[in-house]
Amino acid sequence: MSCAAVKVPLVLSLSRPVALAVGPAAWHPAGVNETHGLGVLRGSALYVGALIGPGLLLVPALAAEAAGAASILAWAALLLLSAPLAITFAALGVRHPVAGGVSAYVRAGLGDTAASITGVWFLTAVLLGGPAVSLIGGYYVADLTGSGMTVAVLTGLAMFGTVLTTNAFGLRVSSGFQLALSTVLIVVLAVALTVALPDRAGDNWSPFAPHGWWAVGTAASILVWLFVGWEGAAQLAGDFRRPERDLPRAVAVAFGVVTLVYVGLAVATIGVTLGTDSRVPLADLIAVGFGELGRDATAVLAVALTMGTMNVYLAGAAKLAAALAEARALPAWFAGDAHRSVPRRPLAVIAAVGITLLAGLVVGLGSAEGLIRATSALFVAVYVLALLSAVRILEGRVRLAALAAFGCSLALAAFSAAFLLVPAAAAVVAVVMRRRLARSEVRPDDPRERTRGGCDGRLVQAPVADHEAAVAGGSYAERR
Repeated sequence: MSCAAVKVPLVLSLSRPVALAVGPAAWHPAGVNETHGLGVLRGSALYVGALIGPGLLLVPALAAEAAGAASILAWAALLLLSAPLAITFAALGVRHPVAGGVSAYVRAGLGDTAASITGVWFLTAVLLGGPAVSLIGGYYVADLTGSGMTVAVLTGLAMFGTVLTTNAFGLRVSSGFQLALSTVLIVVLAVALTVALPDRAGDNWSPFAPHGWWAVGTAASILVWLFVGWEGAAQLAGDFRRPERDLPRAVAVAFGVVTLVYVGLAVATIGVTLGTDSRVPLADLIAVGFGELGRDATAVLAVALTMGTMNVYLAGAAKLAAALAEARALPAWFAGDAHRSVPRRPLAVIAAVGITLLAGLVVGLGSAEGLIRATSALFVAVYVLALLSAVRILEGRVRLAALAAFGCSLALAAFSAAFLLVPAAAAVVAVVMRRRLARSEVRPDDPRERTRGGCDGRLVQAPVADHEAAVAGGSYAERR
């Protein structure tokens, strides 16, 4: 992989775009510029938006189905993990302001190969998570029309195809609209909890652990989807007016809000949807107070939210694939049309994988839970590498927080069980591809290239333009 910086937006939390830089490039999230104007309230709002997304439309019901009322313990465990996780990334942002997000920290602590693996894990998460998000919208449409799984999957396919088409022609949902959708979701969720908790909070608590205690870990491996986003603290540090003071406060406020919302959602989901095999838990909660009209309105919101999220999600994935190709972590073919606002070559691959996965669901191959658990396993793997790197980078008490978060992440990974094969396979592909691409670069007969030291100490061949861009502090990809 080249030392040159390459940057690309990526929807990590399925609610707003965050950055995965394959090199040490600066990045500023949607709506934030280089004026360093973030305060506590606005910063905490961005963190809450990074965590709360369309996963809330389905994932809580899957967790309750997996572990019964004992799923509340999984929620509690992940909230406890979130504390050292948030502290760690906030400390990284303040003490080691390396632009580029998670991948940059992985590179700083563990080297280029680990950073390449991180990039491929993110891309694989997009390939699996995109169809899962579209299926969430499909479930709500099927509920609205009184249909079954087939209609849900076909609707998901139609939504997926529509978003792919709009991206291919460069039609993008604005970050402001995306943030507005997330805000509406939070408001609807607050209303749902307000009407559901008073009447149903005490229901369905016995038997407490109908599927055994190991199922609590299984539920946690599903719920991980809802807890990805704390790494945004490191990426936003440079945008705070006074990061040493305001960033920890913003993270604390966001943690309090997310804890309040998630505890209420966990209790309400157990009280209302447990035992129903529902795939539309938010509609169930709204229906408690507003009947069928509220249920129908929730379906409309679900479609808008999932399609808006996928629009940004898939565009970010296409750019990520092109950036990885330009950084020589993927074949150069993926970067063949990187000049487009949304590169179509990687978009075509994303389409092929997503449509195949959704088509498999139509004939009974796979499940929404399987897609979500595989995606969550990839997220856990990313955090394991990032936190291991943080243990090596940080010092003092925050290093203990990183060590605690790292240990908890390892324990959580164990509950992913067979789904750990997904990040394992992706890592093997990343390493093999990186080595083959590095060997293919060596062309001594090409006078336009010269030998230089690679980022990991090996000698590789690099184009002159790439070398000069790196020396100047720019990006070969950005100068093309």
